Amino acid sequence: MRSAVNIAGVEFKNPVIAASGTFGFGKEFADYIDLAELGGICSKGLTLKKNLGNKGIRIHETSSGIMNSIGLQNPGIDYFVKIELPYLMDQDTVTIANLGGHSVDDYIRGAEILDATDVPMIELNISCPNVREGGMAFGTNPDKSCEVITAVRKATKKPLIVKLSPNVGSIATFAKIAEDNGADAISLVNTFNAMAIDVKMRAPVFVNKTAGLSGPAIKPIAVRMTYDAANAVSIPVIGMGGIMNYADALEFIMAGATAVQVGTANFIDYNTMIDVAEGIEQYLEEENIANISEITGII
Repeated sequence: MRSAVNIAGVEFKNPVIAASGTFGFGKEFADYIDLAELGGICSKGLTLKKNLGNKGIRIHETSSGIMNSIGLQNPGIDYFVKIELPYLMDQDTVTIANLGGHSVDDYIRGAEILDATDVPMIELNISCPNVREGGMAFGTNPDKSCEVITAVRKATKKPLIVKLSPNVGSIATFAKIAEDNGADAISLVNTFNAMAIDVKMRAPVFVNKTAGLSGPAIKPIAVRMTYDAANAVSIPVIGMGGIMNYADALEFIMAGATAVQVGTANFIDYNTMIDVAEGIEQYLEEENIANISEITGII
């Protein structure tokens, strides 16, 4: 395959990965698509203990995108390891465990549990609110980012992807922080902090007032941030944010991404990721490009 890629020593048959939180644990889509045609599957965000998520409305459609306030609802890491991971590991694709936490200790313990499994890679979600610091996300504070990445790096020998928040002044700064503190790769962007108001109720749509915006509306910003991050580090970058077709994915790759993640598009058409993977391969053949690395970061 011309589109095969390697990220931190892990081989992907193509650069298309299901983004965390939009694909469950794979089973939810298995009746509709062949999971083996994907480069990888990133699990729903996992926390140390079972999390029921946020109250009230959790998904709200907006112009060219959706807003979500799921609140990291998940069954907990132990359940994932016992029930979900065996199924994922049986699929002919790369499994990535997305790890969240609300304290450094949570992250450390979660990483230790995952390190004892066969999961090939861990994606560290540092966009979670730090409950001990008043709810500020780890990923928007340089010192806290350093602390949690360093702690998780010590807790696992597995390839570590750090997922960056876009809600920062300089994405390049945080990309470099991730690299300097042990990340083997970075992924970006997570959702943008946004707000929606119900004008009839004269109140915010979401209980937490703000929520995460994803979908086509954020793509141009996400491409720019991917470019900035890729030019700040020497480790692989996984780009995401509003990818709807193969051309969108190629924008991220040409901006410097080794691979891409597809999220919101899965809610519109469950065949999107397959179409993206096939479209990339066809593009490479038509353009007589022997390997996707030839156009990675070409901009």
